[in-house]
Amino acid sequence: MKMKSLLGAAAALMLCGTSLAYAEAIKLEAGKTTNMVLLPKFLGILVFDQANEGAEEAHKELDNKGKLLFQGPTPENSVAGQIEMVTTAGTQGEGAVMLSNNAGDQIVPAAKAAQAKGTKIVTWDSPIPSGEGEDVSVAQVDFGSIGGVLADMAHSILGGKGEMAVLSASPDAANQNAWIASMRETLAKDPKYADIKLVDVVYGDDQSEVSYNRALALVDKHPDLKLIMSPTTVGIQAAAKAMQDEGLCDKIKVSGLGLPSEMVSYTKNGCAPEFALWDFRDLGYLTYYTAYGLATGQLKGEIGETFTAGRMGDYTIEADAGRPGAKRILMGPFTVYNKDNVEAAAK
Repeated sequence: MKMKSLLGAAAALMLCGTSLAYAEAIKLEAGKTTNMVLLPKFLGILVFDQANEGAEEAHKELDNKGKLLFQGPTPENSVAGQIEMVTTAGTQGEGAVMLSNNAGDQIVPAAKAAQAKGTKIVTWDSPIPSGEGEDVSVAQVDFGSIGGVLADMAHSILGGKGEMAVLSASPDAANQNAWIASMRETLAKDPKYADIKLVDVVYGDDQSEVSYNRALALVDKHPDLKLIMSPTTVGIQAAAKAMQDEGLCDKIKVSGLGLPSEMVSYTKNGCAPEFALWDFRDLGYLTYYTAYGLATGQLKGEIGETFTAGRMGDYTIEADAGRPGAKRILMGPFTVYNKDNVEAAAK
């Protein structure tokens, strides 16, 4: 797969997880026994299935004698369901919960209670906004940089001028909210984007039918709309399908974060000229290595601690600049897809 670099050399070095300032990386000992739970926002989303594939790969590679459970709530019960499952994991003495948080800070009491019982809480994809109740977060990329990428794709597609709207997942999704805030800041502070107007932000709850209908509602509400930016794989596909079904692809484009396998036809027909994403299998794999190291006591979870995550190399725990007091591991990088590379990536 060909990648279009989005970051400068210094940022790329940081995102790959390496740092010349830290001591030799910790090599995790395989064969330990700890039960682990991979808890997505909810079940039935392809990217979360891919994250589970990566976690399964790491589970086998590390020869963990314990169980790896992949469980999640329904879309309709995501917030309450996640809180209940974290609570149950702590009660059952699971070694670690790997959480893609969809409950905002509402998850904090359950996460803290689980930690008190010895369960490590490692977030991935979407962190706990306050960082409370979280041992460390595995961030796919620096959240601030995503806003710049979304703004750049909007500028490219719009030719620097026009109205755009955002179709997000849920109002409590910390990752979506951080990316949208970063995009707003980028659009506001750089004169390059002065002629791009963000007219609305709506939520499709990461459900295809809801997102489809919200996209069409945006078209009805904003007659001069030129672009729907959806930083969620469910939303971008639903919005692109809506524009295609209504014959609006020549008038209104779609962009955001999507899977090449789901977006290839929309990119080739011009509905979604550009979009971006990272590898969710790698995200699940790195998250598992992190959680295994913490749950087995081989990692303390301290800032500056460096460890080797199998085939992905060395990563360092660092302070999360966007969440004071929280800690993170940056995976990186991500790729912008267009008609030149999407077909190969979709295979």
